[in-house]
Amino acid sequence: MSSEPKSDVLIIGAGIVGLSIGIALLQARPSLKIHIIDKESGPGHHASGRNSGVLHAGFYYSPDSLKAKFCREGNLELRKLCAKNKISVLECGKVVVTRSAEEDARLDLLYSRGITNGVDLEIHHANNLERHEPLAKTYNRYLWSPKTAISDPRAVTNAMVRDFEEVGGGISYGAKVRLSESAGEVSVKGFNARYVINSAGAQSDRLARGLGMAKEYAMVPFMGIYRTADSNKLPLTRLVYPVPHPMNPFLGVHFTLTLDGKVKIGPTAIPILGREQYSLTSGWSLSDMGQALLATRALMRGQAHSLGEILKSELPKLKQSSLVRESATLVPRAREIKEWKKKPPGIRSQLVNIQSGRLEQDFIVENYRNSTHILNAVSPGWTSAIPFGRWVASEKVLPNL
Repeated sequence: MSSEPKSDVLIIGAGIVGLSIGIALLQARPSLKIHIIDKESGPGHHASGRNSGVLHAGFYYSPDSLKAKFCREGNLELRKLCAKNKISVLECGKVVVTRSAEEDARLDLLYSRGITNGVDLEIHHANNLERHEPLAKTYNRYLWSPKTAISDPRAVTNAMVRDFEEVGGGISYGAKVRLSESAGEVSVKGFNARYVINSAGAQSDRLARGLGMAKEYAMVPFMGIYRTADSNKLPLTRLVYPVPHPMNPFLGVHFTLTLDGKVKIGPTAIPILGREQYSLTSGWSLSDMGQALLATRALMRGQAHSLGEILKSELPKLKQSSLVRESATLVPRAREIKEWKKKPPGIRSQLVNIQSGRLEQDFIVENYRNSTHILNAVSPGWTSAIPFGRWVASEKVLPNL
């Protein structure tokens, strides 16, 4: 018998999604005893604290997806949280520019999705671009997204920890986690809880697999590297993005801004072997490598063209010259800057369906006995987290408590 106090709900993972679920549960049922555990020494050590801080507007996503359902609302909710906690929000907006007739044609799909998703979005001809971002260039037309913004992921995570504790939740760090099943119930060794929520980010499928779940999935991690320069060398006022390739889950090399006056180019999307491999030469394990290779083989079967294009386009971007050359197709003056400083990398762990051989593009949540598992919550997971967490609480967890 565990010596830990009995909890009604135990949440694995102190990232923004786990915190959002915990807050939503306690707001709905204040009498619940809810505890969050995390293997790290504090909250948001991985995706929640290492993302770009972009508050996405919600126009990239298919209207029938969970991403579309929650991104626009999440943008508004994060703004409220930032205002309440006096966290800076840079109201910069974003332009999505084109570099060819093919990309210009794809702009219509993004615009249509945005309007269907209720996003504040405008489409303009090139002669208006100087009004929005004079340093950018476009082939013919561009999108203007006024609600895209920048904030501080770590400050947001810390604010949510305070909110969770204020409504009665508890958090423990440095916890080693292993799920097991006995007498038809899921439990976590060393902890005593009626219900378990697996919100472990890049480790979520591994924990679920220990229960016999998620056998159709494997995880392939991609390293995202940004480089920065002072904005006085490149005085952008907006985020500048390309039109994403339809066969690629990533948004392409783009320009973002920081709250401390920097301009960033990136990211790369380099396939790597470790889910927490923040260096190209260390940080991976044999189990990570096995899963990454399994996912890669599945992609070669189902989306060989897509994977091939990713490898062909991304590997050269490890060199600064290649990354700058790519970014200069959006903002030509990027070529004039000789010193770009490398930022600490982030990792996007992409779930692959090994049966279909395809990347999973939407959020995935599955229930199993007395547990709920967040198997895929990649971008815009940070922007969407608050309403997504509320939906998980109301639709997946509370009906089973």
